[in-house]
Amino acid sequence: MTTSTALTTDQARTRLHELTVIDVRTPGEYAGGHLPGALNIPLDRIQRALPDLRHAADRGDVLVVCASGARSENACRILAENGVTAATLTGGTGAWAAEGHELHRPQGTPRAAWGMERQVRLTAGTIVLLGLLLGLVVHPAFQLVSAGIAGGLVFSALTNTCGMAAVLAKLPHNRPRAADLDNTLAALRNR
Repeated sequence: MTTSTALTTDQARTRLHELTVIDVRTPGEYAGGHLPGALNIPLDRIQRALPDLRHAADRGDVLVVCASGARSENACRILAENGVTAATLTGGTGAWAAEGHELHRPQGTPRAAWGMERQVRLTAGTIVLLGLLLGLVVHPAFQLVSAGIAGGLVFSALTNTCGMAAVLAKLPHNRPRAADLDNTLAALRNR
Protein backbone atom coordinates (compact mmCIF):
# COMPACT_ATOMS: atom_id res chain seq x y z
CA MET A 1 0.00 0.00 0.00
CA THR A 2 1.10 3.58 -0.48
CA THR A 3 0.65 6.38 2.03
CA SER A 4 -2.39 7.75 0.20
CA THR A 5 -4.22 4.43 -0.17
CA ALA A 6 -7.84 4.17 0.82
CA LEU A 7 -9.70 0.89 1.01
CA THR A 8 -13.44 0.54 0.53
CA THR A 9 -15.40 -1.38 3.14
CA ASP A 10 -15.64 -4.39 0.81
CA GLN A 11 -11.90 -4.36 0.11
CA ALA A 12 -11.14 -4.10 3.83
CA ARG A 13 -13.61 -6.86 4.73
CA THR A 14 -12.04 -9.18 2.16
CA ARG A 15 -8.53 -8.49 3.47
CA LEU A 16 -9.35 -8.08 7.18
CA HIS A 17 -7.52 -11.27 8.14
CA GLU A 18 -4.25 -9.94 6.68
CA LEU A 19 -4.48 -6.33 7.90
CA THR A 20 -3.35 -4.77 11.14
CA VAL A 21 -6.31 -2.51 11.93
CA ILE A 22 -5.67 0.55 14.10
CA ASP A 23 -8.71 2.49 15.36
CA VAL A 24 -7.69 6.09 16.14
CA ARG A 25 -10.97 7.16 17.77
CA THR A 26 -11.40 7.88 21.47
CA PRO A 27 -11.71 4.89 23.81
CA GLY A 28 -15.41 5.71 24.24
CA GLU A 29 -16.05 5.64 20.51
CA TYR A 30 -13.99 2.46 20.15
CA ALA A 31 -16.02 0.81 22.92
CA GLY A 32 -19.20 1.74 21.05
CA GLY A 33 -18.20 -0.56 18.19
CA HIS A 34 -15.08 -1.22 16.13
CA LEU A 35 -13.91 -3.39 13.26
CA PRO A 36 -13.17 -6.98 14.27
CA GLY A 37 -9.61 -7.26 15.56
CA ALA A 38 -9.00 -3.51 15.59
CA LEU A 39 -6.60 -2.12 18.17
CA ASN A 40 -7.37 1.24 19.79
CA ILE A 41 -4.60 3.83 19.56
CA PRO A 42 -6.30 7.24 19.88
CA LEU A 43 -5.05 9.87 17.44
CA ASP A 44 -3.60 11.95 20.27
CA ARG A 45 -1.41 8.97 21.29
CA ILE A 46 -0.22 7.99 17.79
CA GLN A 47 3.25 9.56 18.22
CA ARG A 48 3.97 7.31 21.22
CA ALA A 49 3.02 4.25 19.19
CA LEU A 50 5.25 5.04 16.19
CA PRO A 51 7.94 2.40 16.81
CA ASP A 52 5.37 -0.38 17.16
CA LEU A 53 3.35 0.88 14.19
CA ARG A 54 6.52 0.99 12.09
CA HIS A 55 7.23 -2.61 13.11
CA ALA A 56 3.65 -3.64 12.23
CA ALA A 57 3.92 -1.97 8.82
CA ASP A 58 7.17 -3.86 8.18
CA ARG A 59 5.30 -7.15 8.79
CA GLY A 60 2.24 -6.35 6.66
CA ASP A 61 -0.38 -3.80 5.68
CA VAL A 62 -1.79 -1.38 8.24
CA LEU A 63 -5.32 -0.01 7.99
CA VAL A 64 -6.17 3.07 10.04
CA VAL A 65 -9.83 3.58 10.93
CA CYS A 66 -11.98 6.28 12.55
CA ALA A 67 -15.66 7.21 12.45
CA SER A 68 -15.75 8.82 8.99
CA GLY A 69 -12.21 8.86 7.61
CA ALA A 70 -11.01 12.35 8.61
CA ARG A 71 -9.02 11.37 11.72
CA SER A 72 -7.64 8.28 10.01
CA GLU A 73 -6.41 10.46 7.12
CA ASN A 74 -4.67 12.70 9.66
CA ALA A 75 -3.17 9.63 11.33
CA CYS A 76 -1.95 8.30 7.96
CA ARG A 77 -0.34 11.67 7.25
CA ILE A 78 1.47 11.57 10.62
CA LEU A 79 2.55 7.99 9.97
CA ALA A 80 3.79 8.82 6.45
CA GLU A 81 5.82 11.76 7.82
CA ASN A 82 7.50 9.21 10.09
CA GLY A 83 8.14 6.59 7.41
CA VAL A 84 5.16 4.34 8.18
CA THR A 85 2.96 3.24 5.28
CA ALA A 86 -0.74 2.87 6.08
CA ALA A 87 -4.14 3.05 4.40
CA THR A 88 -7.43 4.47 5.60
CA LEU A 89 -10.93 3.01 5.44
CA THR A 90 -13.15 5.08 3.13
CA GLY A 91 -16.08 6.33 5.20
CA GLY A 92 -14.72 4.83 8.43
CA THR A 93 -16.73 2.70 10.83
CA GLY A 94 -19.86 4.59 9.79
CA ALA A 95 -19.58 3.22 6.25
CA TRP A 96 -18.57 -0.21 7.60
CA ALA A 97 -21.75 -0.42 9.71
CA ALA A 98 -23.92 1.07 6.93
CA GLU A 99 -22.78 -1.77 4.65
CA GLY A 100 -24.06 -4.23 7.26
CA HIS A 101 -20.65 -5.40 8.44
CA GLU A 102 -20.27 -6.41 12.06
CA LEU A 103 -18.85 -4.08 14.70
CA HIS A 104 -17.30 -5.62 17.81
CA ARG A 105 -17.73 -4.24 21.31
CA PRO A 106 -15.61 -5.13 24.35
CA GLN A 107 -17.51 -7.32 26.79
CA GLY A 108 -19.05 -5.40 29.66
CA THR A 109 -18.51 -2.04 27.99
CA PRO A 110 -21.58 0.12 27.56
CA ARG A 111 -22.25 1.42 24.08
CA ALA A 112 -21.03 4.99 23.56
CA ALA A 113 -24.02 7.32 23.39
CA TRP A 114 -22.86 9.65 20.62
CA GLY A 115 -20.07 9.67 18.06
CA MET A 116 -17.58 12.53 17.99
CA GLU A 117 -19.04 14.18 14.89
CA ARG A 118 -22.48 14.31 16.50
CA GLN A 119 -20.99 15.79 19.67
CA VAL A 120 -19.23 18.49 17.61
CA ARG A 121 -22.44 19.37 15.78
CA LEU A 122 -24.35 19.65 19.07
CA THR A 123 -21.64 21.74 20.73
CA ALA A 124 -21.13 24.07 17.76
CA GLY A 125 -24.86 24.53 17.26
CA THR A 126 -25.44 25.22 20.95
CA ILE A 127 -22.67 27.82 21.10
CA VAL A 128 -23.91 29.54 17.93
CA LEU A 129 -27.48 29.71 19.24
CA LEU A 130 -26.29 30.92 22.64
CA GLY A 131 -24.17 33.63 21.00
CA LEU A 132 -27.10 34.80 18.91
CA LEU A 133 -29.52 34.74 21.85
CA LEU A 134 -27.15 36.60 24.15
CA GLY A 135 -26.47 39.04 21.31
CA LEU A 136 -30.16 39.85 21.14
CA VAL A 137 -30.89 39.90 24.87
CA VAL A 138 -27.69 41.06 26.57
CA HIS A 139 -25.32 42.79 24.17
CA PRO A 140 -24.70 42.61 20.40
CA ALA A 141 -21.03 41.79 21.02
CA PHE A 142 -22.04 38.25 22.00
CA GLN A 143 -22.78 37.60 18.32
CA LEU A 144 -19.01 37.50 17.86
CA VAL A 145 -19.09 34.14 19.65
CA SER A 146 -21.28 32.78 16.84
CA ALA A 147 -18.99 34.31 14.25
CA GLY A 148 -15.99 32.69 15.94
CA ILE A 149 -17.61 29.25 15.80
CA ALA A 150 -18.52 29.79 12.13
CA GLY A 151 -14.92 30.75 11.39
CA GLY A 152 -13.72 27.65 13.25
CA LEU A 153 -16.02 25.44 11.20
CA VAL A 154 -14.72 26.94 7.95
CA PHE A 155 -11.12 26.45 9.13
CA SER A 156 -11.97 22.89 10.15
CA ALA A 157 -13.35 22.12 6.69
CA LEU A 158 -10.40 23.69 4.87
CA THR A 159 -7.74 21.94 6.96
CA ASN A 160 -9.64 18.68 7.60
CA THR A 161 -8.93 19.06 11.31
CA CYS A 162 -11.24 19.79 14.22
CA GLY A 163 -10.04 21.55 17.33
CA MET A 164 -13.45 21.18 18.95
CA ALA A 165 -13.31 17.40 18.50
CA ALA A 166 -9.83 17.36 20.05
CA VAL A 167 -11.17 19.18 23.11
CA LEU A 168 -14.33 17.06 23.35
CA ALA A 169 -12.26 13.87 23.08
CA LYS A 170 -10.63 14.71 26.41
CA LEU A 171 -13.94 14.88 28.30
CA PRO A 172 -14.62 12.03 30.75
CA HIS A 173 -17.64 10.67 28.87
CA ASN A 174 -15.41 10.10 25.83
CA ARG A 175 -12.92 8.18 27.92
CA PRO A 176 -15.06 5.74 29.93
CA ARG A 177 -11.91 3.72 30.35
CA ALA A 178 -8.41 4.91 29.79
CA ALA A 179 -6.87 3.78 26.55
CA ASP A 180 -4.62 0.96 27.72
CA LEU A 181 -1.89 1.89 25.30
CA ASP A 182 0.74 -0.36 26.87
CA ASN A 183 -1.44 -3.48 26.46
CA THR A 184 -2.50 -2.37 22.98
CA LEU A 185 1.12 -1.92 21.91
CA ALA A 186 2.02 -5.31 23.41
CA ALA A 187 -0.80 -6.89 21.37
CA LEU A 188 0.43 -5.06 18.29
CA ARG A 189 3.96 -6.43 18.81
CA ASN A 190 2.60 -9.99 19.16
CA ARG A 191 0.68 -9.99 15.87
